[in-house]
Amino acid sequence: MNNRKQVLNDSSKEVKMNEREPGFSDFLLVLWKRKWLIALPTFGLVILVGIISSFLPRKYEVDAIIQPSKMFVQTEQGQFEEVVVIDPKQAAGQINQESYNRLIAAQLNIDVRKFPRLRAENLRDTKLIRVAVAVKDVERGKAILNALFDILKKDFNKKIEVEIKGLDSQITASQNEIKKRELDIQSKEIEQAKKRQEITAAANKIKISEEWAKSIIEEMRAVKKRVEEIEAQQREMLKVSVEGINAVSLLLYSSEIQQNLRYYNTLDEKLSDERVKQETLKLLIKSSEEDIRLLSTDIGRLKKEIENLENFIRLLNERKARIDFAELVKEPTPSINPVSPKRLYNVAVAGILGLLLLTVVAFFLEFLEKQKSA
Repeated sequence: MNNRKQVLNDSSKEVKMNEREPGFSDFLLVLWKRKWLIALPTFGLVILVGIISSFLPRKYEVDAIIQPSKMFVQTEQGQFEEVVVIDPKQAAGQINQESYNRLIAAQLNIDVRKFPRLRAENLRDTKLIRVAVAVKDVERGKAILNALFDILKKDFNKKIEVEIKGLDSQITASQNEIKKRELDIQSKEIEQAKKRQEITAAANKIKISEEWAKSIIEEMRAVKKRVEEIEAQQREMLKVSVEGINAVSLLLYSSEIQQNLRYYNTLDEKLSDERVKQETLKLLIKSSEEDIRLLSTDIGRLKKEIENLENFIRLLNERKARIDFAELVKEPTPSINPVSPKRLYNVAVAGILGLLLLTVVAFFLEFLEKQKSA
């Protein structure tokens, strides 16, 4: 009877314990109860992973740093700045997307299905691209990165070659413009020389005309003086009372006076012609001097344009000289220590996963055991 009561009491206690929520101590009791179930398989898994990692082939990381081609471009503000022909992030993305794997594999006779994975990144705050590959054969890794660089170099430098051709075309066009302006300057200088010759010739003609005008004026003075003398003689003859001589003399004097006056008028017309000629020559000189001034202005403008073109050519040559082709900043270099397999990492992961999985199994078994006892 007492034993039956004891059993009933124990059962009621166990029911009460089952009804209450498990605490941290209950979890510890379960872990302690199933410690060998958790520890031994986990230890075995760790040993197994360690052994497997020891037999896995060693892989080394071969990496290289590539600098894309660079050139100068003009901004909207008219300034020039250095830019790369392709965004390093874009180039790294193309490498990571295996865009070049087939080309490299065909070049090196590698089965593309066994081609190692290339990893690329744009180094922070730079325009450089780091490319790495994990391989068992270091020499093959170097060959892969060198082949990748050759392909990228051709791709990058195509844009550089287009830029160089464009610069050469601009330089040639500017040089041709300079030659045209130099020919224009030569023709204008020849025209200036002709105008100066015209001025010199006109000035000489003016001097000759002035000398001729002076002689005409002197001749006119002489004629006027003769007319005055004849008129004086005529007046003296009028005082003479001889009638016959007086009439004949007066006729002769009048005829001579008329001849001299006609000659005087002829000289006056010649003098007027010479003065008109002088004025015409002076206008020609003034016009030629104005033409020379305009030609000098044009020559100065053309020389300024030539100077600007020469400065532009120098700028283009500077841009051309500062173009950088793609280059290997760092040659393909293997890591000192293997990057795979990572034994400690693999063992640690195996240990953690084993503990977690077997702990779940332990609690599951404990749950099943309680369900059966209930």
